[in-house]
Amino acid sequence: MELLFEQETKSIISACYEVHRVLGRGFTEPLYQAALAEELTLRQIPFVREDYIPFFYKGKEFINLLRPDFVCYSHIILELKAVSNLLPEHEAQLINYLKAADLPVGLLINFGTESIQVKRRVHLY
Repeated sequence: MELLFEQETKSIISACYEVHRVLGRGFTEPLYQAALAEELTLRQIPFVREDYIPFFYKGKEFINLLRPDFVCYSHIILELKAVSNLLPEHEAQLINYLKAADLPVGLLINFGTESIQVKRRVHLY
């Protein structure tokens, strides 16, 4: 069974593994973000970093409140963490980003463990 945007997500995850291979664990999230931005650029993976997602509540738009770490290929949200263990709140954050942006696929990557943790989530319209 083929996954939605399987090749794109594999490319992103591969870039994340390379960053973790080079840096290891123990750094802060902003450092992993910077390194990953460079790795995505080297691999020619299109991305926008920390761009705001508009949020609507009862028809009113709120701006500058939701800001995922990356949006890759214009349709995959990539959220990074550098924690000892992923929590349900981290997954909820990714799911909420997907809903607010109305994008189909999200990746949650944790660089804070010996081997990176990867969670893939799909938002069905």
